[in-house]
Amino acid sequence: MPDVVADGLRVLFCGINPGLMTAATGHHFARPGNRFWPALHRSGFTPRLLAPSEQRELLSYGLGITNVVARATARADELSAEEYREGGRLLALKVARLRPRRLAVVGVTAYRAAFDDRKAVVGPQARTIGDTRVWVLPNPSGLNAHWTPAALAEEFGRLREAAEEG
Repeated sequence: MPDVVADGLRVLFCGINPGLMTAATGHHFARPGNRFWPALHRSGFTPRLLAPSEQRELLSYGLGITNVVARATARADELSAEEYREGGRLLALKVARLRPRRLAVVGVTAYRAAFDDRKAVVGPQARTIGDTRVWVLPNPSGLNAHWTPAALAEEFGRLREAAEEG
């Protein structure tokens, strides 16, 4: 699954790993019912709702997408602890190379596993990677019933406001 990245992004969003629909289409967060694209729009990151097939437009807004783990699975719980740890190591190298202002890991469980931070919660993290500040967002999967679309957009909006402040 190719990343959508460039040097010096405002925010690099990082999914857990590609789902099967994403792997089949080549578009991040492609599964119908995933709330990433609506949350991105409703929070003000994009001026209109983008379709997954328009993912490269994110670069024009200073945004990008990558994943913690490259292997596609039907469910994130199919990933091993070692895959998460190795994914976190590779992600840190990618962030150090690309130098985004913010890294937003989409899914607190993935962040905890990738960076061995069992106490992490949604929101800004104390961790930085070089000068990149780290933020954890809720998983936008439609299976994550704990977060309503409005609450998800509000949390994405908190990140957007922080990213605008510098």
